[in-house]
Amino acid sequence: MSGNSERADLLQTLDKHRGFLRYTVRDLTDEQAARRTTASELCLGGLIKHVAGVESRWLRFAVGGAAAMEDEPVDWAGQFLMTDGETLAGLLAAYERVAAETDELVATLPDLDLAHPLPQAPWFEPGASWSARRVLLHVIAETAQHAGHADIIRESLDGAKTMG
Repeated sequence: MSGNSERADLLQTLDKHRGFLRYTVRDLTDEQAARRTTASELCLGGLIKHVAGVESRWLRFAVGGAAAMEDEPVDWAGQFLMTDGETLAGLLAAYERVAAETDELVATLPDLDLAHPLPQAPWFEPGASWSARRVLLHVIAETAQHAGHADIIRESLDGAKTMG
């Protein structure tokens, strides 16, 4: 498989799952997007914000390693919530900017095999490194997982389903 077709496949798969997530929040008010509908703390707007942040952080890692990933502080509790002043439209626009940056980066990275050591954390194998390819696979999995969470939250909110 050539590098260009591999990149296209990875981006097409990521965009498909981004699309599921965006479709799940269609026609919602900000109040609906901020509402918890399950026992979980998750809300739909918070999931959009979280996935955008995860994608942005991991793509910074793909280029500059752990230091680049950690150069912006993360609000670990607030990343899953819509805070005062946040709107669904604003969160979706930020997600679109991150997606465009990711797509451009993947198209221009010299090599998907470029790897960096993972940040030190209890959930990473000590001394492990991830390639840009592995980062993209992780972002795809994360996006798909949260698109499923969003589908359950949306169905609990008003009965709408992303699929089925």
